[in-house]
Formats: sequence, structure tokens, C-alpha cells
Amino acid sequence: MNPHTAMVFAAGFGTRMRPLTDTRPKPLIEVAGRPLLDHALDIVGDVSARAVINAHYLGDQIADHCAGRENCTVIQETPEILDTGGGIKNALPHLGSDPIFALNSDAVWAGPNPLKLLAEAWDPATMDALLMLVPLSQTVGYTRDGSFVRDAEGRICKDKTGEAYTGAQIIRTEVLRDHPEDVFSLHVLWDNAIAAGRAYGMIYPGRWADVGTPEGIRLAENMLAAHDV
Repeated sequence: MNPHTAMVFAAGFGTRMRPLTDTRPKPLIEVAGRPLLDHALDIVGDVSARAVINAHYLGDQIADHCAGRENCTVIQETPEILDTGGGIKNALPHLGSDPIFALNSDAVWAGPNPLKLLAEAWDPATMDALLMLVPLSQTVGYTRDGSFVRDAEGRICKDKTGEAYTGAQIIRTEVLRDHPEDVFSLHVLWDNAIAAGRAYGMIYPGRWADVGTPEGIRLAENMLAAHDV
């Protein structure tokens, strides 16, 4: 069964995006005339998934922005931000027990819907995690190292010389439910899946923009404009 629910991460402080994030959360920063969060929700809606959004910094603005939307639930993380793993653990009552999509809200894509590609490749018999990766040459505004390398079967291991992780994935969440901490990264899940040989990656065929800084907005808009020509 393909996922029918998506966790959309929107709780970060957006410190690299200052001063734009002094008065609004990064997911509401506009790229090509639309908030980053709306770009992400379009991707989720295109695969007919329900969106569960975590919010923390200026979270009331995100809740107001999503008010009245169908198939969209906003969870306020209080009193502290919970990181990616903790955010999903906290949201599990809304996510259910089936595998889920997870998607960062601070990226823009030029090409096919990444969640649709992940769903087509997802094999629950062999996978606990399937991550969308992109070669560094196809990134825009991304200044960090790579994240993972793949073997001949598509299994991944952590390696800074490999492809970049895009923030889009399908994961099974069972290991998070009983995790003893409340604040933790999804690396906990990935490490377990890698050790079990059940963590996979696939390569995105288009371009991907990491919108982490004010300059990244311009770069992402240029990418989208070139893609639309």
C-alpha cells in the first residue's frame, strides 16, 4: 500500500533566512509569488495525500495560513522544537501506523512530483525507508556536502561524497513510536534501516532548489523560470 499521509516539516527557526524570518516563519516566505509551504502542499495534494504539518516558530501564522484547508492538520510543537524524528513521533496520532511520506517545506522542485516517483518505487516488503536523492550537479542554492551513496540495488549508506538528500522520502514509523527521547533526528530511523539493509535511495531526474537563504529565493525562481520556458 502506498502512503496516504504526508508529514510536512515546517517548525524550523529559519535562521539562515534572516532578516526575512524576523517576522514570519520560513515556510511562508514566498518563491515565485507563493509561500514555500504552498509549493510543498501542492506536491502532497498531487498524490492525494493528507498533510500533517508541524509548526513551532511563529506557528500561529502557519496555522492561520492553513485554516480551512481540507486534508490539512497543523500541530503546534510546544514548548520546544522536536527535530525531525521527534516531530514525527509527536504527530503519530495524526499519521497512523502505515508508512508515510515526509517532505521538507524549504525546497522547490523543477521536474516530476518527487512523492509520486517515490510511491511508484516503494516496496514495503524490502524497504523501511526510501529517500529521494539528487546529484550535486542538479542542485540549486545547495552549499553542503552530499549525504548518501547507493549500491547496485539502490541501498544507501552515509557518505559525504554521494548525492544530496532532498528532504522527500517514504518511511515506516514503527521505530519512532517507542524511541525513549522526545527530541531527536530522523537519523535514528535511517541508521536502523541502513544496518538492516532496508534503507534505499532513488535519484531525482529533475532539478532541486534548497531555499535556505535570501539568495536562495532568487536562485530558485531562476530555476523555475528556466524550467517553464
